[in-house]
Amino acid sequence: MSNRPKKHSLTLRGHRTSVSLEDEFWTAFRAIAAKEGRAINDLAADIDAERGTECGLASAIRLHVLRHLQAHQTGD
Repeated sequence: MSNRPKKHSLTLRGHRTSVSLEDEFWTAFRAIAAKEGRAINDLAADIDAERGTECGLASAIRLHVLRHLQAHQTGD
């Protein structure tokens, strides 16, 4: 996998945007959406709505992935 962010297009509530994330984050983000039975656009739209103005969408998605993984760690 590449360490360089890759740009992907998303549609958030009818608005097209692009987000650059590293392959590992795209893979984890897609897995989270699939586990929840959601489309990545829907999950991204919720993250976008909750992120506020202090955080960019790509960073908010990375934090969502991190928090999800931390919350679902085994052995805790």
